[in-house]
Amino acid sequence: MPLHLLPSLLLYILLVGYSPGPANLYSFSCALKYGRRQSLKMWRGLLVGFCIILVVSVFLCHFIGEAVGPYVVWLKYLGAAYILWLAYKIWRAPADASAKVEGCNFVSGLLVQLTNVKIILFELTMFSMFVLPYTDDIGELFKVGALLLLAGPVANLAWLLAGEYLRRFFNKKMQVVDAVLALLLAVCAIFIVFH
Repeated sequence: MPLHLLPSLLLYILLVGYSPGPANLYSFSCALKYGRRQSLKMWRGLLVGFCIILVVSVFLCHFIGEAVGPYVVWLKYLGAAYILWLAYKIWRAPADASAKVEGCNFVSGLLVQLTNVKIILFELTMFSMFVLPYTDDIGELFKVGALLLLAGPVANLAWLLAGEYLRRFFNKKMQVVDAVLALLLAVCAIFIVFH
């Protein structure tokens, strides 16, 4: 990637990575409901899922390139279905933070990220915009991939910490917060399908 494209890449990372999306909203919701310690377990799943998607995306772009393009669109339906299920789980979760913490763990974070079409398409788009027009060198793909960590796990962590900070303010109104977050996730799913 030419260095003169770096500011554009970083701006795109900021705009896409820190905007509300499935993983960011889920991080925020877990931190609001269960606190930082439990949410960090889930965040590790988000991190591992992001890295898996990143490595797969790099190899797809390097070895297969444009041949994969037509099939990527089908991922949005799988991701939208999972996001709707996640919205339902958040909406139906008990408001009591001492309740069972089955929905906020490593596996749930991993599944959220592996089905996060926003990030999958984001990574493939970044590679096709900032690397593939210039080279298909796997080293260059991984260099840009390292910067994309700012858009995934680092952004998720920022949302998680914001949720932890705001937890004390929303503690009494968790049912309303859960309903709003579930609605936002449903909007994300609809946006994914019709975008």
